[in-house]
Amino acid sequence: MTPPATLNLLCAGAAQGLVKALQDRFHAETGAALQARFGAVGAMKEALLAGEPCDVMVVTAAMVDALAEEGLLRADTRAALGRVRTGVAVRADDAAPDVATPEALRHALRAADAVFFPDAERSTAGIHFAGVLRQLGLWDELQGRLRTYPNGATAMRELAASTAARPIGCTQVTEIRYTAGIRLVAVLPSQFELATVYTAAVTATARAPELAARFVALLAGAEALPLRAAGGFEP
Repeated sequence: MTPPATLNLLCAGAAQGLVKALQDRFHAETGAALQARFGAVGAMKEALLAGEPCDVMVVTAAMVDALAEEGLLRADTRAALGRVRTGVAVRADDAAPDVATPEALRHALRAADAVFFPDAERSTAGIHFAGVLRQLGLWDELQGRLRTYPNGATAMRELAASTAARPIGCTQVTEIRYTAGIRLVAVLPSQFELATVYTAAVTATARAPELAARFVALLAGAEALPLRAAGGFEP
C-alpha cells in the first residue's frame, strides 16, 4: 500500500523548533509531508482524545506513558528526545535581570510591566510558572501584568513584539531559543527548577506506522543530537 502523502503530528510546543528543523529533511528522504499542530500538552491530549488525525505524538514522558497504558500510543515506539528546563527570557536588546535566587527573581518580576508565559492550566511550563508566582507571593499582585497565551512559542513571539518598557517571559528553554527577538536570561532558580523529559511515540491508529516510526527515529536519533542540544534539549 502506498504510504500517505502527509504524516500528522500532535506536538508539544517545546519540540516545535526541532520538528520544523527536521521536516524538510524528512520530506526529502520519504516524500511525506508533515502536518503538525503545536500547543500545550493538555491541548494535544484533548485533540487526540477528540479524534484529531494523529500518527505521531510528542508530549511529556509521563503523558506518553499514560496514553500508552490506555492503548492510545504504541509503547514499543517510545523514544525520549531529552530533558528541557524552564527559563526566563527578555527581548534580545534588553538588559538581563538577575534571576539567580528566589529573591532576585521576585524583584525582577515586580520590576516588569508585562509578564509573558503559556497557558496556566494546560501547558507544562505555564502550570509550573503560575505555581512559582504563587510561591513568591506575586500571583495576585501581578494579575494586571500577566500575559498568557495558548503555548510558550506564542508567548515568546508576543514578548519579542512587546512595546512594554520592561517585559519579561518564562517558558521552556527550547521555546526561548527557537524564537527570534528574545534571549534566554537563565533557567529558573534551583528551588523552582522544572526539567521535563519529552518523548515521541506512534499512535495506535497511525495510518502508516512504519513511516511514523521513521520520523520518531529521526527526532530522537543520534544524527539530530546537535539540533536537539542547540535547541535546549539535554540528555
